[in-house]
Amino acid sequence: MKKNGVLLTTCLSSLVFYSAHAAPVPAKTSTPGDTSQHRTPRTAPQKPAAKKSAAPEATVSNKSESIVVLGSGASRETQTLSRLALQEVAPGTSPLKTLSKLPGVMFTSSDPLGAYEWSQQIIIRGFDQSRLGFTMDGIPLGNLAYGNDNGLSIGRALQTENNGPATLAQGAGSVGVAASNDLGGALEFTSIDPTTKYGVDVAGTVGSYGTWRTFARVNSGTLPGGGRLYVSYDYQDANKWKGDGIQQQQQANAKFIQPLGEKVKLTLFGDYSQRAENDYQDLSLQLIHTRGYNVDNITNDYALAKQIARAYQNGTAFPQGITNQDQSYYNSAGLRKDALGYGRLDFDITSRLKGYATVYGHTNTGEGIYATPYEPTPDSLGGSPISVRTTEYDIHREGFIGGLTYKIANHTIDGGFWFENNDFEQARRFYPLSESGYTGSSVHWFRNNPFATQWQSAFNTKTYQFHLQDTWQITPAFKLNYGFKSLVVDNHARQLEGNYMGTPVANTYAGGSITSANGFLPQLGGNYRINRHNEIFADFARNMAAFDNSTTGATSPFAMTTAAYAAAKNSLHPEMSYSEEIGYRYHDHRIQASLTGYYIEFENRLASISPVSSGTNVQGYASILSNVGGVTARGIDAAFNYHFTDNWSIYASYAYNQSTYDDNLTTGGVTYATKGKSVVAMPRNLANVQLSYDDGSIWGNVGMQYQGRRTYTYTNDQWIKPNDIFNLNVGYRFHSHNWVLHGLDAQINVTNLFDKRYVATVGSTGFAVSDPSGSLQTLQAGAPRMVFFTLRKHFF
Repeated sequence: MKKNGVLLTTCLSSLVFYSAHAAPVPAKTSTPGDTSQHRTPRTAPQKPAAKKSAAPEATVSNKSESIVVLGSGASRETQTLSRLALQEVAPGTSPLKTLSKLPGVMFTSSDPLGAYEWSQQIIIRGFDQSRLGFTMDGIPLGNLAYGNDNGLSIGRALQTENNGPATLAQGAGSVGVAASNDLGGALEFTSIDPTTKYGVDVAGTVGSYGTWRTFARVNSGTLPGGGRLYVSYDYQDANKWKGDGIQQQQQANAKFIQPLGEKVKLTLFGDYSQRAENDYQDLSLQLIHTRGYNVDNITNDYALAKQIARAYQNGTAFPQGITNQDQSYYNSAGLRKDALGYGRLDFDITSRLKGYATVYGHTNTGEGIYATPYEPTPDSLGGSPISVRTTEYDIHREGFIGGLTYKIANHTIDGGFWFENNDFEQARRFYPLSESGYTGSSVHWFRNNPFATQWQSAFNTKTYQFHLQDTWQITPAFKLNYGFKSLVVDNHARQLEGNYMGTPVANTYAGGSITSANGFLPQLGGNYRINRHNEIFADFARNMAAFDNSTTGATSPFAMTTAAYAAAKNSLHPEMSYSEEIGYRYHDHRIQASLTGYYIEFENRLASISPVSSGTNVQGYASILSNVGGVTARGIDAAFNYHFTDNWSIYASYAYNQSTYDDNLTTGGVTYATKGKSVVAMPRNLANVQLSYDDGSIWGNVGMQYQGRRTYTYTNDQWIKPNDIFNLNVGYRFHSHNWVLHGLDAQINVTNLFDKRYVATVGSTGFAVSDPSGSLQTLQAGAPRMVFFTLRKHFF
């Protein structure tokens, strides 16, 4: 719930095992490794296929490609999702949503494509995005929180049409993953390379609720100097499926590969993204039971919005059908503008020694916006009882990643270094509204000339990571991986003065510096191949997450007041995790299967704790960031992929996760019985089943995703019902010599096939110790059935 006097829920959001949309004051609230060793199993023998397009990037028609590769030969649980699987869904779909078919992965969003960032939630073995590692071509994407201070979402870094295979390590990523927060697993995305032949790809998508999307990509083919280049652009627009507003994005990618002699290769990549999305209203169980899932912002009724605001401000009765000032806002939105680029050199120094060096840069400008009834517009500026409140973000980061790999005898030794310098600025500002308001589209404009700045902050983060590991092939059947990384993250914060109508306002948030450091974070794993079809593996990893460095971060020391920070600084410790897993894999020319058991200890959980009870005058008693205990998780992951004929296959995955708090929680002078209670938002049971057909021309699949019940309270007194959602994807690839049909393919995607009404995201605004009345607005409704139709054409 987005209001002044923040609920304990948002102050305690980091009490969850993972910190969902982790921010004690979310942006819209109103108060202050082994992947190189994977060997892809052969799929089923194929009949001679009909002639296909010469450009796999254009029509993705390789029916022999498995949708999931279960990490054969790896010493940890890992899967690679094929590019085919990422392209069969509706264009514009977040790769995070597609990855949710992998065992142990839960993804939710209230839009059909999974791209709406306020509601995006990915959880793996109890850790959500704020405690997972994300990279794209090795470049760090940060923690993917809504108010991200150190990166950007994969959907803004790479167009969906340019996605290559994506690899997930559920337990712990490789020691070389460029992430300072990966207590849990790591997701490594890749971009496709330019083709060796000239070609032009175009695509158009239309769908439910006014969805339309256009895409174009030009491949240069091999240029006279040996280089290859592609440039691509897309524009996407859609209405919200309820209420008024749009979700809009335009994006461009470019990639260039140039050989420099026989032993050196240069790769350049650039991305530009501009995204604007109107928000869906956060719901409560009470609202759903009394008003249904379609309660939303009232952007089309400014007069009602003003009535609600004046009723709240004057203490009078709310309009009929309105419970309180937070039930429906006039409008809210998120704006993001990003530019990302890197340059990489790969070189073969000798036949045994290889290396790479990458430099990258990223800039971001963002705003989280909502029309707030808590701060009226001054009379001199229009006098509306509502103003526009923003949380503003600016990221400027640059970094270096480099590594060497040396092979000697039965050893493959690799080491590397990652450095990043990140300057992040953040501010909370208010802008005027007139009595006549503004049109719905103007919420997508970046604003100027605020009448108030509640606070503004400047942060600098320097990250240093070194890793060294060895892969020792002890016998032809037995391989051992062992290594470690060292991580140091220096955080510096500077708080700047606010103002109201030109009058200075003191900024009470803390400034200063704090360091997260651990010189020895080891990983040890082994793989034993019993025979050509069967193998077992086991691994252990220790990881640390650096403190957040922002004014709204759930684990940021600088979200405290100066006095609270001084009291807590010397007793704070970075969060740690210890992960162990053991597993089995089977693979032959038709079957892949895996079964993994794991055990995780999460230590030094960070949470904002109030030192006095809510019944006491808390004026002057600021919440204090503290280490409050741990979480224990245990579970199993299972996956099965069977090509039972040349054209038919079935894929299934199942995961059981039992994540519970180790300690009771004391906050506000009250101790709550949270020991042994389930971690919020993480279901104990997850399952996926997908039946697929592909004969080279006709293809299709139908899939079901099941999520068990979830809780959003630490005492587990409220639960969200389980859901099982079906999706359908079908298409046809033309193989005609006619120039109109040659290189053409069509597909239809249906999300939520049976139009089920359900709760998608849990904890969108945080979590509460308890919610006996079910009134906490922290839920997002899942989208209804939606249909999308796409035509693609490749010219060459």
